[in-house]
Amino acid sequence: MVPVRSGLRPPPDRLRRRLNQALTPQRKVRLSINIRKEKPSDAQSIYDITVAAFLEAPHTDHTEQFIVKALRESGALSISIVAENEGNIVGHVALSPVTISDNEDSWYGLGPISVLPNNQNKGIGSKLMNAAIQELKSIKAKGCVLLGDPNYYHRFGFKPSEGLILPDVPTEYFQALSLQGEIPQGIVTYHESFSAKG
Repeated sequence: MVPVRSGLRPPPDRLRRRLNQALTPQRKVRLSINIRKEKPSDAQSIYDITVAAFLEAPHTDHTEQFIVKALRESGALSISIVAENEGNIVGHVALSPVTISDNEDSWYGLGPISVLPNNQNKGIGSKLMNAAIQELKSIKAKGCVLLGDPNYYHRFGFKPSEGLILPDVPTEYFQALSLQGEIPQGIVTYHESFSAKG
């Protein structure tokens, strides 16, 4: 959305595109993104990226970096995938097991997912999401849950499911993706690492 000052109107889309092409061609850098699993040497970069990604985010207590670290140290970081651009890590996604009160097993929670602020809105988050889903399929996971914007995560097949509950969270923001069978019913509990504060 282009900010509009009083009395001024933004140029038509066609003109705006031409202006962008004429005035800022040098800023349009094509990213060469490599998606891979985390290596031990990536831990500090992942920590830093997670801090940066959530620094200005609403609805957070800024503990995401501690959660990832605690998951890794407890052995509960089941899947950890990074996005690299020219050898530099610019994004990360974590997955860990969740428990469901109906005793359904092999379900995972996705998050945190982080992309450096200056690399957001360039498709990196989508690449990480698709890689995470493929990795879940490869380990025969039954499904995945996450907490986030339904308008964004709907494109990956996630949707709210009546009867699958994360306490104290609006139902439309808690979403599930079944990879095998039906979505279970019950109360979801994330790993204790999600209580990490430092």
